[in-house]
Amino acid sequence: MNRLKDAASPYLIQHKDNPVDWWQWEPAAFEEARVTNRPILLSIGYAACHWCHVMAHESFEDAATAAVMNELFVNIKVDREERPEVDQIYMSALQQLGVQGGWPMTMFLDPEGAPFWGGTYFPNEAKYGQPAFTDVLKTMANAYKSGDPRIAQNREALLHRLREKARPAGAVTIGLNELDDVAGRILGIMDPVHGGLQGSPKFPNTPFLELLWRGYERTGRQKLRDAALHALDGMSEGGIYDHIGGGYSRYSVDDHWLVPHFEKMLYDNAQILDLLGLAYSETLADLFRARAEETVGWLEREMLTEGGAFAASLDADSEGHEGKYYVWTLKQVLDALGAADAEFFAKHYDIVPFGNWEGVSIPNRLKEVERSAADEIRLAMLRDKLLTVRETRIPPGRDDKVLADWNGLMIAALANTAPRFGRPEWVELAARAFRFIAESMVRDGRLGHSWRTGKLVFPGLSSDYAAMIGAALALHQATGEAAYLNQAVAWQGALEAHHAAEDGGYYLTADDAEGLLVRPQATADDAVTNPQALIARNLVQLATLTGDAGYLARADQLFAGLLPRAAPQLYGHAGLLNALDTRLRGPQIVIVGDGPQAEALFEAARCLPRTDMVIQRITDAGALPATHPAQAKAAAVSEPAAFICVGTVCSLPVTEPNQLAEVITVRDTASA
Repeated sequence: MNRLKDAASPYLIQHKDNPVDWWQWEPAAFEEARVTNRPILLSIGYAACHWCHVMAHESFEDAATAAVMNELFVNIKVDREERPEVDQIYMSALQQLGVQGGWPMTMFLDPEGAPFWGGTYFPNEAKYGQPAFTDVLKTMANAYKSGDPRIAQNREALLHRLREKARPAGAVTIGLNELDDVAGRILGIMDPVHGGLQGSPKFPNTPFLELLWRGYERTGRQKLRDAALHALDGMSEGGIYDHIGGGYSRYSVDDHWLVPHFEKMLYDNAQILDLLGLAYSETLADLFRARAEETVGWLEREMLTEGGAFAASLDADSEGHEGKYYVWTLKQVLDALGAADAEFFAKHYDIVPFGNWEGVSIPNRLKEVERSAADEIRLAMLRDKLLTVRETRIPPGRDDKVLADWNGLMIAALANTAPRFGRPEWVELAARAFRFIAESMVRDGRLGHSWRTGKLVFPGLSSDYAAMIGAALALHQATGEAAYLNQAVAWQGALEAHHAAEDGGYYLTADDAEGLLVRPQATADDAVTNPQALIARNLVQLATLTGDAGYLARADQLFAGLLPRAAPQLYGHAGLLNALDTRLRGPQIVIVGDGPQAEALFEAARCLPRTDMVIQRITDAGALPATHPAQAKAAAVSEPAAFICVGTVCSLPVTEPNQLAEVITVRDTASA
């Protein structure tokens, strides 16, 4: 079956009627090669290539030649202008074989994509001193099938040379292959039973989960996605989640998410909320919607400060005992609900006579119990009753200082997830917090770090700029208001002026801050994604939204300086690796036009389960920089349309909202 009819590339579409069973460059093609144990024939060309057309007419349109290709190979067709990175890799391999490069390029690969031989144009019949294409096909297929040692020797030699070439002396190169490798290794240390990382204590570790998710986006490997979903499921059903009042505790002390360290941190809930939005957009699972909405309910009820920003944390202890505010005895539930409702609630939330922890019960839903939709409605009413009772207890202390960096994380999470859950009021919640920080925590255009009772800790940290610039960019994309983008640009300028380091990264402290023994410049994550990583992601988005390539160059400078430090401990730098993925692969969706159709495309784009996706909405192509890859295509459309761009390549116009997910999935996996 020829699979090119739905391709975006005009060159590929030229081959859609060939009798060849063409695949696009996608994981499914390589899986087909593995399953059938056939080598891959990779044909690379472009629409204006003369000899590409000659070879197509002689061989790819010829039924007899196509039959040989289909029997012996999995055949992949690539447009070098659409996929220059694929072309570059295999052109380098071809040159390593001593062949002068050119197009069409014809490469033979093993099912993992490793090249073992290749050439350019092959005639259909032997001439010009070249063998006939069918003879080449049969020779290569027989050599692969028979295990000819020259195949392995060529493959290993080519891979070695390619890797050496990709790693200049004195530099560290981490690309998409390395990111995939790290994702695979993290998958190997995930808990297959309870979710999350193996062992105890169990932390949410959101940078790891995001890294797995991004690996799934790149490769289509369901196991990576499922591991992230399993972790979210475990913590969302476990005692680490507050089933009565909403919100996640910092970690569980056991290996199965039951017993939390009961403190609740703003940053944990911000980072988890972002992941819940991705998970819900991917699965539409009621669990993830419920946890997100309950967590935002907790945020509004218990974490809002007078100015509209968010408090930092809630203590674990009340009345001198850890968790006392959150745990229940069976008698307390009976007194609150009555016998019938108490029995029903206890069954679903593991409230047992002698407790599940130190004689009391932590509500959780880790045990599998069948629940109908009617059961869920009844349980929600009972939780509300228990929350009312719980609010009569002495609550844990609240740290009500406003931290710019933690607030920035939550503001961005609210703006990002609002469309996924159909909750536009979350954008206003985020905007109020943003306004407070922009008005009350800024001096002379520079951010402070912490505010409480009118006192500002100043100057701020690079983490404050990292998170608040991210918040501004998220609100800009959610609302379309230019003021947020302008604020992000201004804060990035202040960050450069006062925090830039000689190696391309950023110091945590400002150049005019109180002197310390050393000026800190960490690169590894802790409970929060490292600010260097957040800054890198911001720079990539700023480049896209402003059209200023200088931001992209600055991001490259950061990676060049910091990746050598990260390379020996990649697990500790998941945040930086995620930022690198954004630099290498981050998609952009440009929506051109106005009216209901453009609005529908915008709403559909905002709900796609993709990380760091930049969405620009413009009324006409003239709003795009002349160098923007979508500029020419956008100018040619006469109705509202969306263009999905990765790097310098954009899709054909997408006019139906329900097509966006399909097109971006193809381009996600194609870019890997």
